[in-house]
Amino acid sequence: MEKVNQAEFWQQRYETDSIGWDMGEVSPPLKAYIDQLPESAKAQAILVPGAGNAYEVGYLREQGFTNVTLVDFAQSPIEAFAKRYPDFPAEHLICADFFTLSPEQYQFDWILEQTFFCAINPLRRDEYVEQMAALLKPNGRLVGLLFDKAFGRDEPPFGGTKEEYQQRFQPHFEIEIMETSYNSHPARQGSELFIQMRVKA
Repeated sequence: MEKVNQAEFWQQRYETDSIGWDMGEVSPPLKAYIDQLPESAKAQAILVPGAGNAYEVGYLREQGFTNVTLVDFAQSPIEAFAKRYPDFPAEHLICADFFTLSPEQYQFDWILEQTFFCAINPLRRDEYVEQMAALLKPNGRLVGLLFDKAFGRDEPPFGGTKEEYQQRFQPHFEIEIMETSYNSHPARQGSELFIQMRVKA
């Protein structure tokens, strides 16, 4: 599990096209969520960590969202995204370890979770929750999807349960929604929880 803490592990996965988690499109539940956001949300500061090929970031851009930041450990998907969206602000494409982002430098209105939580070392899940809370502005939201299944292996994706997530997130977040996603991609139907939670004051 330690290898997932290293950028080289993820870079190699992209170089060898070993990215089985990649759906090749915007996740349907996240697309639906983005589509119902009001016009006023388009200027909000949004973070997509562990974004990979960043279909959601591209979709946000296409829909007129102007303050989206992409973070990934691997350089390859960031470079590929920059080629697809040459007008995307370079300063919002960050190749870095999410856990090293400084809350003093970065603050977001909401953060989009999509196959990032399941990719980190499970021993760092509480650290993930704390970092997410620190990177959000007061009343900021964490929105996205978590796997609701066990994979039973020592490499990502790492699964989990609703009960585990509730226990881990409740110290720092008010959980507004955590329920089985009804509109998941067919390959993930019945195995995802849609989440919406607000950071505690």
